[in-house]
Amino acid sequence: MDLRDSLTPALLKTTQLFIDALESMGIKTVQDLLLYLPRTHEDLSQVTNLIDAPLDEKSTLRGTIRKLKLVRTRSKKVLVQGQFVDEAGETADVVWFNQPHIMRMLKEGQAVTLTGKVQEAGYKLKIQSPQFEDGSRATPLHAGRIVAVYAQTESISSRWLREKIALVQTVIADFPETLPEDVIKAEKLLSRSATIQELHIPTTPERLEEAKSRMAFEEMFAVQMDALERKKAWQGDRQDRIRIPVDAELIKAFFASLNFTPTVGQRTAIYEILLDMEKDQPMSRLLEGDVGSGKTLVAVAVIAGVLARRGQCALMVPTEVLARQHAATVSRLLITMHSYIQSGKYSEKGIKADHLKSMPQPVVALLTGSVPQAEADDIRRRLAQGLIDLVIGTHALIEDKVQFKDLKLAIVDEQHRFGVNQRARLKEKGNPHFLSMTATPIPRTLALTAYGDHDLSVLMEKPGQRKPISTKVVAPSGRKTVELFIDTQIASGRQIFVICPLIDESKEESLSEVKNVEAEEARLKASFPHRRIAKLHGRMTGDEKTGIMQKFKDREFDILVSTSVIEVGIDVPNSTIIVIEGAERFGLSQLHQFRGRVGRSDDQSYCFLFTTTPEQARSERLKAMENNDSGFMLAEIDLKLRGPGELFGTRQSGIPEFRFGSLLNVDLVLRARKAAMKMLGMTSHESMPAATQMH
Repeated sequence: MDLRDSLTPALLKTTQLFIDALESMGIKTVQDLLLYLPRTHEDLSQVTNLIDAPLDEKSTLRGTIRKLKLVRTRSKKVLVQGQFVDEAGETADVVWFNQPHIMRMLKEGQAVTLTGKVQEAGYKLKIQSPQFEDGSRATPLHAGRIVAVYAQTESISSRWLREKIALVQTVIADFPETLPEDVIKAEKLLSRSATIQELHIPTTPERLEEAKSRMAFEEMFAVQMDALERKKAWQGDRQDRIRIPVDAELIKAFFASLNFTPTVGQRTAIYEILLDMEKDQPMSRLLEGDVGSGKTLVAVAVIAGVLARRGQCALMVPTEVLARQHAATVSRLLITMHSYIQSGKYSEKGIKADHLKSMPQPVVALLTGSVPQAEADDIRRRLAQGLIDLVIGTHALIEDKVQFKDLKLAIVDEQHRFGVNQRARLKEKGNPHFLSMTATPIPRTLALTAYGDHDLSVLMEKPGQRKPISTKVVAPSGRKTVELFIDTQIASGRQIFVICPLIDESKEESLSEVKNVEAEEARLKASFPHRRIAKLHGRMTGDEKTGIMQKFKDREFDILVSTSVIEVGIDVPNSTIIVIEGAERFGLSQLHQFRGRVGRSDDQSYCFLFTTTPEQARSERLKAMENNDSGFMLAEIDLKLRGPGELFGTRQSGIPEFRFGSLLNVDLVLRARKAAMKMLGMTSHESMPAATQMH
């Protein structure tokens, strides 16, 4: 007979609710129960007496319970009252609210260990709703020791979980190991069963820390194994067709064709990438650098190496505005290099590039969603025939109908703005070398985790003699002063960005004070009637946005009011001020991205962070923008404040929440990665980022 058949309807309903609560916690079996690990621990092991116990602070005491009684109040509340006598004979009143079952759990004169806050009530001491433990129990669970604290529900308490786990803890010994034995020995870790036992019923603080360390390592090891296995899967079978031998003379000629000297970081990154591409397995590398650090130049140098070997390249970016900007910049650099080589001037600098004179001028195409159908069809046809060397575009590049004759290099700018399947779609186009670029500086530990399937190159320097951007957090009362300064800057020929969180007025009451593009454009036109003002936002078509940006670059507008669409890659060297409205609504990394829209020339630039209220202007988080010009430092601060999933302003897939470890623990991340490498038979050269010590 099913046990439920013998239960009354009311008891059956209560039992089902209890079962449902357990299932909502993921607990269906004894194993599930034992793997429901504590969210934290509370050290209740230090026992004191009533005289020495600090008032209004949690203390643990030993003694006996007397005068226990159940009291019903006029408001129909149920109280359990009693007197606690400690081992020194001092007394305190104790009371539990709405817990009548305590009358069944405690008896007159019973020895107990209590944990609670001792308070004064007139001339007496009292303790409200303390945790308690039967003092005669050989192994205490709830007081007088380090206690496990679990995530609980209204009906499933930590006390209940501790009781039930203690009853079935012998099963833990049968749990299989989840880490390789040689990893456990090398890292000097507790066994899995000892770890789980210690987390539920800790013996000593030191032993508990060992258990937490084991779990932290296991979490990180699993992430690193997944990342490195994805890297192996990406690289797949070795293919001689993708080898791109390094042509040092080509790179020398490219550098010589520039009117500036690349930074050491740019040269190092180019070298690392070219070495990767000499292999017969697909490269998988992330190039990260602060705003304005010159990632595009690195990309062009690498593209030039591929084009010299008659291979095709694809550069995918998140927005049409950025695609058009890249098309103009990259084409100019490639054509300048080609003209320089054809002129033969390289010989004057001792460069031996005669073999490059036969290299035809690169054919570059732009493919976005706004390209007319007939033109897009023609681009796709010529790509398939190998008549286009480099295609730059948006998501349009990974459509099924886009095919390449010989794609050897795929570059994705700001990879985190694309879906998780983008790389797989690119791989289908010909298993190319893959380079991801991001202008969002990523803390080293996060890069090794979220982008752990990539090798890593980092650009730390900024080209030229660019000055740090002067940054100031401004309360609403400071607006007039800032706008007077803005007007003098416009009078001297400079241009201004203004960033708003919203496009137009929100109907939500909580957002009523938040600045929006439509209202701010109207306000600025009233405040600056003699200045030319335009707006830009995501609801505009690609052509509209491109047109506005081009006119702004051509200095047809003095002020451009925009949403976060302006965040990535827009290059207007004449713009020297950026105003960010509602700055408290953005993460530090995103604010730094905005700030990077200015400071693109050798002129002094300024960033003003306006807050919605005076109180927000005192935020330590925003003050970090005043004190830190380094995007890497701000990214570390952002990671601490907001967690890995929010670092870029949107929740990132593939970045787990760590319960026991931390992405800020560099040693943990590197140890776990090294162990995972060893398990997969990978050498450090194959899997450890080349620039892990550069942060």
